[in-house]
Amino acid sequence: MGERLRDKAIVITGATRGIGKGIAMKCAEEGARLVLNGIHEEEGRQTAQELKQAYGTEAIFLHADIRSEQACRQLIEEAVRRFGRLDGLVNNAGIYPRSSLVDTTEELYDTIMDVNVKGAFFCTKHAVQAMLSTGGGSIVHMGSLNGYKGAKDLAAYSCSKGALLTLSRHIAHNYMRDHIRSNWITVGWVASEGEIEVHQSMGKNAEELISRAESYVPSGRMQTPEDMAHGAVYLLSDESSQVTGTELTISGGLGV
Repeated sequence: MGERLRDKAIVITGATRGIGKGIAMKCAEEGARLVLNGIHEEEGRQTAQELKQAYGTEAIFLHADIRSEQACRQLIEEAVRRFGRLDGLVNNAGIYPRSSLVDTTEELYDTIMDVNVKGAFFCTKHAVQAMLSTGGGSIVHMGSLNGYKGAKDLAAYSCSKGALLTLSRHIAHNYMRDHIRSNWITVGWVASEGEIEVHQSMGKNAEELISRAESYVPSGRMQTPEDMAHGAVYLLSDESSQVTGTELTISGGLGV
């Protein structure tokens, strides 16, 4: 068990599966105390129990719909109530249904923006308020290569990630003097449960997805939740105390 996040109190949204779960496991391994959030309640409680058993860390799961500010506030307040402070926030929760610009309905647009932007915005708002009272902290935003322009069938999703990048830069520019850091991880192509489910809905199985990545991604493989977790742990740790406003690309050369 590591020491890089020893006793740090960290909130991770979308922590029940995929990238979020991978980050949670690595943070627990490094000694963090965790509040996990997600919509998959059974998986979330199971993950928290797994972390306790494997690493002896404190971990709780809170089922909260971060599309409302009240839920975001309660999530952060519970972390502070439980651990006495907040040292880190990982804005990982996100959805990415396929739709081009001309096919995106208002309902779909609102749904994507509520989860990907509104949820991150208000979790960040309340995290910053908590960090201001305890001497600072680190906020990590899980971005995407699509945040720079985006695939044709990911119009609203791409715009949501662009907004998240602006949020990260805004916090970095305005709150470093308060010792609050904000950084973005550019996520490459990860074979998460959600990504596999999306491709299965389009008639492609996981094996086909991985085979395509071998020739499409310069590194020869898709990225893993563990790849993202290594970057997140660095940005949450004191090792990166002078790092803010950065865009850490973990993509195996994709998009470079």
